[in-house]
Amino acid sequence: MKKYEQIERMSNEKYKRMIKLLFSSVMLLGLCGIYAFVWIGYYNKYIVQSGFGFFRRGNWLMVLLYGVLLTFFMKTYGGFKVGYLKNGNLIYSQIISVVFTNLFTYFQIAVIDKRFVGPAYIVIMTIVDIALIVFWTQTFQTLYKHIFPPRKMVLISGEREDYHLRNKINSREDKYEICKTISCKNELSVISREIEEYDGVIIGDIPSHERNVLLKFCYEKGIRSYSVPKISDILLRSSVELNLFDSPLLLSRNTGLTLEQSFFKRFEDIVVAFMMLIIFSPVFLITATCIKLTDHGPIFYKQDRLTQGGKVFQIYKFRTMVMNAEELSGPVLAEENDPRITKIGRFLRRLRLDEAPQILNILKGDMSVVGPRPERPELAAQICEEIPEFEYRLKVKAGLTGYAQVYGKYNTTSYDKLKLDLTYIRNFSFLLDFKLILMTPKIMLIKESTEGVKSRNNKHN
Repeated sequence: MKKYEQIERMSNEKYKRMIKLLFSSVMLLGLCGIYAFVWIGYYNKYIVQSGFGFFRRGNWLMVLLYGVLLTFFMKTYGGFKVGYLKNGNLIYSQIISVVFTNLFTYFQIAVIDKRFVGPAYIVIMTIVDIALIVFWTQTFQTLYKHIFPPRKMVLISGEREDYHLRNKINSREDKYEICKTISCKNELSVISREIEEYDGVIIGDIPSHERNVLLKFCYEKGIRSYSVPKISDILLRSSVELNLFDSPLLLSRNTGLTLEQSFFKRFEDIVVAFMMLIIFSPVFLITATCIKLTDHGPIFYKQDRLTQGGKVFQIYKFRTMVMNAEELSGPVLAEENDPRITKIGRFLRRLRLDEAPQILNILKGDMSVVGPRPERPELAAQICEEIPEFEYRLKVKAGLTGYAQVYGKYNTTSYDKLKLDLTYIRNFSFLLDFKLILMTPKIMLIKESTEGVKSRNNKHN
């Protein structure tokens, strides 16, 4: 029976890309159709009355521009990742894409008409867009899950504790089902027989030799495999391929950013930080007032952090805990439902607004807009005792946002944060920086990205 199910699933896999394309195409056409109705039926008529309007090709061009802009935001925020993201996350990604697209479109119309027209129709259009998104995505996701049920997986575990990995995969019961866990210490022949009984295999952090044998076996048999990368894998994956000889070579320069990259990254930091300072100045004023009225204590909180080369600097944050919070607890990470956090502090942490004063650190040159999060020296020393490679993150300046902040969570393990930060350092580009900056507003409102570490009593729950 299992073999029959596997064959049926493999036959369905051929159509997966086509089905995803159908989902994206219908949604794009629907949203562009709504915009075409609003543009041609209202805004263009309004502009024509003022002596400047569009006809036929001009109208189609405006709809096309809307479609291009919508596609850009959908690709950036993951609005097309049907079957990959959870329902709520997928719908949220689509809604934020539509909101930004409609906002940009409204300003585009204002520029064309040389004045701000009434936004009522844009607001109504956005509400209709959201209704369409929720209906179409819920309907399609239900159909998608029926066609592609959760994969039955076997996990090959190593000596390193795998409960974090199991918990993460089990949280996506709509996509994966870990049916069995096997230790890599078993005979390879035993493991190989087990693998063939399932839809795929998750290869945990196991020794390189065993992993290489299993990967080759999966490739030979056409079995889908998911591997947990080692630090050396990330370094190799981002190396430059050389063909100077008849044997291919992988060059890894290991020098961090070049002089030119450092110069232009600093220019990027200054420009973006000044823009953020202007945009967030009202938020600064309101937040400072709320903190002061809460307990009449200091507004800002200063703390030693590490940046490039192990340099220690003082980071600025809005105070979110009671005064003198660490006199009894010492330097520890915030936990879920931490009693030290004030009510206004919970709100600020939820939206990550407590980090806003770090714009000043960026202007001073202590930090970059994008980079690894700055760690406390005491906590970094503790982590380095277990993971010596954690210092590799200090190849570049610490950042306000970054790869680990966007693709990880507040409670992501230090080892996984290191891998994410190394992925950024090794693949640095200004296009990647731009993408991570655009992605930051999305993750600010996702609860999973800002939740505290689980306490020792419940970390295994």
